Amino acid sequence: MAVKSLIEAVREAMHEEMARDSTVFIMGEDVGKRGGVFLATQGFVEEFGEGRVIDTPLAEASIVGIAVGAAFRGLRPIAEVEFADFFWPAANQLIGEAARVCYGTNGELPVPVVVRIPYGGGIHGGLYHSQNVESYFFHTPGLKVVAPATPYDAKGLLKASIRDNNPVVFVEHKKTYRLVRGEVPDDEYVLPIGKADVKRSGTDVTVVTYGLMLHYCLEAADTLSQEGVSAEVVDLRTLKPLDRDAILSSVKKTGKALIVHEDNITGGVGAEVSALLAEEAFEYLDGPVTRLCGPDIPTMPFAPTLEDVYMPNADKIAAALRKLAAY
Repeated sequence: MAVKSLIEAVREAMHEEMARDSTVFIMGEDVGKRGGVFLATQGFVEEFGEGRVIDTPLAEASIVGIAVGAAFRGLRPIAEVEFADFFWPAANQLIGEAARVCYGTNGELPVPVVVRIPYGGGIHGGLYHSQNVESYFFHTPGLKVVAPATPYDAKGLLKASIRDNNPVVFVEHKKTYRLVRGEVPDDEYVLPIGKADVKRSGTDVTVVTYGLMLHYCLEAADTLSQEGVSAEVVDLRTLKPLDRDAILSSVKKTGKALIVHEDNITGGVGAEVSALLAEEAFEYLDGPVTRLCGPDIPTMPFAPTLEDVYMPNADKIAAALRKLAAY
C-alpha cells in the first residue's frame, strides 16, 4: 500500500494495462515525449514505443474516430482529450457512432474504447479550460460514464474501463489530479463499474455526489457532525450505469437527500437522481429532495471572484445540509 496522487493512480493503471495486454495503446495530443499535458503518460513512449503511444495532431474528431475504428479491429485504445472543452468536434464519433454500434449490430461488434477527459473548474481556467461535460454522455444510451474522486477508485475503475467491451467515458476532475492523495494497493485490483461507494456513514441526511465535490461534501459532513447532524456521503463513482440501489438504500435510511455536483443544475445528473427518489422513495422522504449545483450559465467564469460564486464548496454544502436537516 502506498500513498499516491490521483494522476499517479491514473498513470499506474494505464501502465499496468499496457504491460498486461499488447492490444492496449494510447493516443492523444502531447501524450508522447511531453507525457501529456498533465503528465499522465510520462515515460510511456520511451517504454512502449511510438507505435503504442501515439502523438496526434490537434484534431479531436480524428483522435476519437481513429480510436473507435481501432476498437472495431480488436484493439483497446485509450484516447485522451486534453480538456473537456475541446471534446465537441469528436461528439459525433463517440455519441453518434460508438454509443450505437453494439445495439446496431445486435451485440456482434464490441467497442472497447476508453476516452479520458479532464474536466471541471476551480483552477481559474476560464471559458475553455473548465467545462463540465458529463451530462451529455450521461444522457446517451450505449456509453458508460465513470467519474472517480480518489486515487484508489481512479486506478481500479480505469483498469476496469480498459478491459470493458463498451465505450467508456472516463472523466477526471483536473483539480483532483495533485490535490487529492490516498492509499493505493500495491497488488493487482479492479473495481466494478456501476457501483457507488458510501464514503461516510450517517443517519440524518444523505449526500449524493461525485468527482471533486466528494471532498467538499466530506468536509461539510465533518462540520455538521460537530453540530449534531449525521450526514451519509454517497460517492456515485460511476454515473452510467447509475447505482440506483445504493442511492435508494441510503435515502430510505436517512429520509433526506442533498445532491451536489459542479455541472449546471438543469438536466444534470442531480435531476435524474431527484426523479429516481421522487418515483421510488417518496414515502421515505422527510424533506424535499434538494440539489446544490452549478448555475445555468454557459460556462465557468475566469475571474476568481465569479468562479467562487459558481463553484459549490464546503461552506455552501454545509449551509444546504443545515437547512435540510431542520425539516
